[in-house]
Amino acid sequence: MSLPKPVMRGLLGKRLRFHLPIAFTLSLLAAVSFKVITEPRKQAYADFYKNYDAMKEFSAMREAGVFESVRPTGE
Repeated sequence: MSLPKPVMRGLLGKRLRFHLPIAFTLSLLAAVSFKVITEPRKQAYADFYKNYDAMKEFSAMREAGVFESVRPTGE
């Protein structure tokens, strides 16, 4: 009527043989997917800032009246 004792000998090795390949595969999958997703985004930012002129954008916003502390040149 008593419960059977749990098998404790070799339990860690048994669990590691099962979970270690799964963890390794999932980590590789996560790294590859992160690389695939971020590389085009980094390239898009690099392409945008290659031709970006901050002073031109500032002048356009100043003329549009976006800033309260800087008056447009016509005023």
